[in-house]
Amino acid sequence: MFHDNSGSSNGHYRVGQQREGRPRRGRGGTGGGFRASHYSQQSQERSPIPPCTEYDKAYFQAYSDIAIHEEMIKDHVRTSTYRAAIMRYQDSIAGKVVMDVGCGTGILAIFCALAGARRVYAIDASDIAFQASEIVKSNNLSDRIIVLHGRVEDVNVEEMVDVIISEWMGYLLLYETMLPSVIFARDKWLKPGGLIMPSHATLYMAPVTHSVRYRESIDFWRDVYGIDMTAMLSLAKQCAFEEPCVETISGENVMTWPSAVMRVDCYAVLAEELESITAKYKFISMLQAPLHGFAFWFDVEFDGPQNVPSNEPLHTLGASSDIILHPNNKNKKRLKSNEAIVLSTAPEDDPTHWQQTIIYFYDPIEVKQDQIIQGSITLSQSKENARFLNIRLEYSSGGRSFVKETVMR
Repeated sequence: MFHDNSGSSNGHYRVGQQREGRPRRGRGGTGGGFRASHYSQQSQERSPIPPCTEYDKAYFQAYSDIAIHEEMIKDHVRTSTYRAAIMRYQDSIAGKVVMDVGCGTGILAIFCALAGARRVYAIDASDIAFQASEIVKSNNLSDRIIVLHGRVEDVNVEEMVDVIISEWMGYLLLYETMLPSVIFARDKWLKPGGLIMPSHATLYMAPVTHSVRYRESIDFWRDVYGIDMTAMLSLAKQCAFEEPCVETISGENVMTWPSAVMRVDCYAVLAEELESITAKYKFISMLQAPLHGFAFWFDVEFDGPQNVPSNEPLHTLGASSDIILHPNNKNKKRLKSNEAIVLSTAPEDDPTHWQQTIIYFYDPIEVKQDQIIQGSITLSQSKENARFLNIRLEYSSGGRSFVKETVMR
């Protein structure tokens, strides 16, 4: 079930709530994880190409709708950050071969061509590829951009590429399972020392308080025009909070410094490592306030491997290059630098169409200042549909322990 964020004054809705049948993120994904060894074409012989399921077909069809592409392009933070990153690495793009995985309308492929790419393979499994081809023609770039309609796992490209660019991120970073398609393209076509954009991604979580949201969705039923409708409370909690919600919160809602759930190195990560991820967390509340749930957001960074030059100095987070995932990262907050190109979906940064993902409790927990909040989070691909995420959240505070299980559909 897919959706957009229309029809709500404050932009919040459940992820599973159907909104005109549109997906939110990801094109051309595999629909399932598989092991792939970095830069090894032999791994493609060992691992069969995943089949295109009925879920995949419906997913790709939904991306033929113009509304989702309009929303993504109008997201200034998203689009301008990708364009800035392309210009940062123009020296690595000019005269080179680029692959755009999940190209949509082709805007990133065109940015790369305008940066001097010799050839760009723009790949998309949805019918929006036909419009992308016309857009390429209208901009007189048909001699440099080749639009391929199909999954990246199925298309035929007969040369290695120097650069892979993709906007693969979904809610909770991994929702819709598009990153395995980027990994597939990396292992099959990317030259050693090639550039991947973005190069790294980090998923964060933090406890949040949001009394206004709870009051609007739940307490509303206690007195409706003088009528006692408390009989609706149980159903209201289930309908509002059973599944993850996508909405915009502010830094004032966040009760502690965030914790990194995972960090992905796109140069080295294997698809099978994304199938299930568990991280432990421990927070100390900075506030005395009701704890309503946990918020999740992500950053992606545009850094190259050590042998890829950029037009400006690069900033690194200090992680060694062989680290793929950091489930227990102790960094308390994302590092900022004027030298780094970072696309952030954090509450304190400019809003994006990703907003933040909130897992709400049915009932808030009263938390005192300096009280410990701890537990674990597990994200795993759904067996029903590998594009969905199963979520198991264990949390305890003040001597009480809870478990919430939900699915991001």
